[in-house]
Amino acid sequence: PKGGLSEQHMAEMAASGIPCRRFDLNESGLGMAEKEVVRVIEITKLVQEKRSGGESVPVEAFEGNSLIFVDEGHKGSGGEAWRSFRDALGETGFTFEYSATFGQALTAARNDKLTAEYGKAIVFDYSYRYFHGDGHGKDFRILNLKEETTEDKTETLLLGNLLSYYEQRRVFDENAEALRPYNHEKPLWVFVGSSVNAVYKEDKEPRSDVLTVARFLHHLLENKHGGVVKAIRKIIDGKTGLVTPDGQDVFAGKFKYLREAGLNPEEAYQDILGKVLHAPSGGGLHLCDMRGNPGELGLKASGADDYFGLIYIGDTSTFKKLVEADDSDIVLEEDAITDSLFQGINEPDTGINILIGAKKFMEGWNSWRVSNMGLLNIGRKEGSEIIQLFGRGVRLRGKDFTLKRSSALDGSHPKHVSLLETLNIFAVRANYMAQFREYLEKEGVETEGDVELPLAIRPNQDFLGNGLLVPRVPEGLSFVEETDILLELRPSVRVRVDMSLKVQALESCAGGFTATAVHSGREQSIPTENLELVDWEDAYLDLLEYKERKGLANMAIRPDTLKQIVMAAEPTRLYSLVADDSIVNPKSFSDASLLQEAVRSILRKYVDKFYRAEQERWDSENMIYKVLDNEDSNLQDYTIKIARGEAELISVVQKLIDEGERIYKEEISELPSIHFDRHLYQPLLVERGDKVKSMPPGLNDSERRFVEDMRKYCREEKDKFLYDKEVFLLRNLSRGKGIGFFEKRGFYPDFILWIKDTEKQRVVFIEPHGMLQAEAYIHDDKARLHETLPELSKAMGARTELRNVSLDSYIVSATPYDDLRRRYDDGTWDRERFAEAHILFSERHKQYDYLTIILRRGDT
Repeated sequence: PKGGLSEQHMAEMAASGIPCRRFDLNESGLGMAEKEVVRVIEITKLVQEKRSGGESVPVEAFEGNSLIFVDEGHKGSGGEAWRSFRDALGETGFTFEYSATFGQALTAARNDKLTAEYGKAIVFDYSYRYFHGDGHGKDFRILNLKEETTEDKTETLLLGNLLSYYEQRRVFDENAEALRPYNHEKPLWVFVGSSVNAVYKEDKEPRSDVLTVARFLHHLLENKHGGVVKAIRKIIDGKTGLVTPDGQDVFAGKFKYLREAGLNPEEAYQDILGKVLHAPSGGGLHLCDMRGNPGELGLKASGADDYFGLIYIGDTSTFKKLVEADDSDIVLEEDAITDSLFQGINEPDTGINILIGAKKFMEGWNSWRVSNMGLLNIGRKEGSEIIQLFGRGVRLRGKDFTLKRSSALDGSHPKHVSLLETLNIFAVRANYMAQFREYLEKEGVETEGDVELPLAIRPNQDFLGNGLLVPRVPEGLSFVEETDILLELRPSVRVRVDMSLKVQALESCAGGFTATAVHSGREQSIPTENLELVDWEDAYLDLLEYKERKGLANMAIRPDTLKQIVMAAEPTRLYSLVADDSIVNPKSFSDASLLQEAVRSILRKYVDKFYRAEQERWDSENMIYKVLDNEDSNLQDYTIKIARGEAELISVVQKLIDEGERIYKEEISELPSIHFDRHLYQPLLVERGDKVKSMPPGLNDSERRFVEDMRKYCREEKDKFLYDKEVFLLRNLSRGKGIGFFEKRGFYPDFILWIKDTEKQRVVFIEPHGMLQAEAYIHDDKARLHETLPELSKAMGARTELRNVSLDSYIVSATPYDDLRRRYDDGTWDRERFAEAHILFSERHKQYDYLTIILRRGDT
């Protein structure tokens, strides 16, 4: 829809090795290679028939079976002209539209025919509630004063916004090394208004929203009579007089990191001057018109050398007149030398900490820096730009580029990382937030935040007195810190990369329905002569970046090793590649880029597997058996999270916790749990619905079913197979808490099962999960864990002189046998072969009982 968005997409495609350029109506003589170039045009430039000069393009210029991708597909959804263009473009081809705000656009269009059309054509509905619910993107916090307010209260709110940003900067600067794997960038404080030069009345004086922010920054730098320092004290103490409907100060309990730092308000202010405003000595605000960069006004303190902020708007001349007419004494200057501040705002060494503007950069601007946001007039009226704007701030690369918050990832994380994974939203004028809040609530997003209720688990002390053993690395030992690894050729490390096109088909037949999977590629190797087309320097830099991202800090890689890995000949070839002939025998530049990607994938997988093999070797040499006790990190109390708006439910759950008995002895519907008296602690919570969540998370459906089956089995076999044995079960937590294997890949089986009699103890790790996306068995480390555990058990037994302990593992497939058998591996596996590979199906009947297989295997 806009030129800026075109530039963004072209930059992204270029970074991905996809040839692209703007569409030019004057192109002629396009050869086959040129036709493979992606051509980009704004939908606003499409016309039915070109009648004059300019950049407009008639629809008929696009001939043939075009594949068309439309970004921000909601744009123009209510307009007949644009839709007729789109229909004409896709008449003999295919059009794929995408947008975060189709729902809002259709609501605004109020067109039943359009709604019916999109209702039949939407491939994937992933609105914000699902995005956030799955752990993607940042959390958010909204500070909202619902009534009109005075200038001093507005500036108090802005100062709170500043302190929030300053807190994030301190976390970012002071924890740089620990936060490196989380891919955070230097925080950015953004103000956005729908119209920069629109004037409103405040105290009977004319004001614009952007001018309100500029005045605040000017007052901040002046700090007349120490007013800013006094206000900082009130904010940190939670005594500002700005209160929520329940009478609590909006800043009460906030800024924990700043309070822990022990700074007094004067020290905090001085640090803000230096760190945020590049003005250690204070002063006033100077607005500098960047003459060579239209639309930019640089912000710096008087006497300072560096800009700390930028106003990026369309009409700077009108805004400067507003500043000149104002009585704030903000100084106006010109700068004809400095390069564009906006273009460099994403550079690591940028000094720009504050960005102020209108909707100019809402579309087509891509930044991972936004961490604090002030809304200026945004949200006053309904419109899809609200969610568009919100998306500027909640985007998050996440640890290992998962795009997820650390709270949604397994394991332990740096103490204050959540501050950098929270978007703080403030109102510059308080009445602008209500519509924004309402919009999020329509999306199903809880805007009030959660109430957290602590729930202590109650371990069974009799069970803990049975000498149950678990394999652990001794405290003080670390594979990463104590070993150095050099990547090298190793015949036992072989990897498989599948770059084939996969198609699944479903057809009816006499017996019902048959599902088949078709692969377009075949297994083959890359001819040695074609490896000359590989950019080995690029492959090496990619592998170093991959190693850094995965946290493989103790691995060294020599550049010449990469060629040796890929060029190793039979019978010691270290990879198998499933791919089309065009990938291994490229005939064009685009094919060559796929060959490069194939080599990258081979090398990455080889690094993963080589590293894991080294860690398994180290584990077998260092792990020991440890008696499970009350201090084990698997015995972790719950934190129950309930949306603040669910007051009745909060009251019910709090009452259950306060009672302190029923929740440990029976299953509770209000706080879903499953009671199994052989589990090492109570309660054992279950995931159910969106209203109640817990940390650690409750059991999912496949995990719950396993516990229910175990409970039933123990009752049935109490006086039979189990009459001389004891069974114990423990929910195994994830990274940093539970028992894990090949740590960097992070496999933490869901359960630990002990089968114990007077002579021996068998420890079984059990993982219930779906298998449809599982790799072939030979490449599936989780499924093959059972192969390495006997040797590990033997080695630990020799070190600890506990030779009557054995280790085992099983995958319990939540995918039914009939659905999995033809799709798994080579499609020939039967139940017996699955069982031999320790892959079982959650079935219990006379012909097949997966629990009997698990519990009796050690007795045969």
